[in-house]
Amino acid sequence: MLFFGPLAEKMGQREIFVSLDSGTTVTQLVNRFELGDMLLSGLRVAVDGEMDVDMDAPLKDSSEVAFLPPVSGG
Repeated sequence: MLFFGPLAEKMGQREIFVSLDSGTTVTQLVNRFELGDMLLSGLRVAVDGEMDVDMDAPLKDSSEVAFLPPVSGG
């Protein structure tokens, strides 16, 4: 799992390795790390570099899950 911006500060690190049961979904991962409120506030999730993923699809072995805070600017 990769964390960016304020979330990295909140988690205390930018990258962690997590062991998951076969069939674990992004939604389950979000719940495990209590990130649901942040998703409602604009946190985006990428799996293996792909945005707008199916949050209920099972993750593959060695998937990279990145949590990206909302960005602003112009």
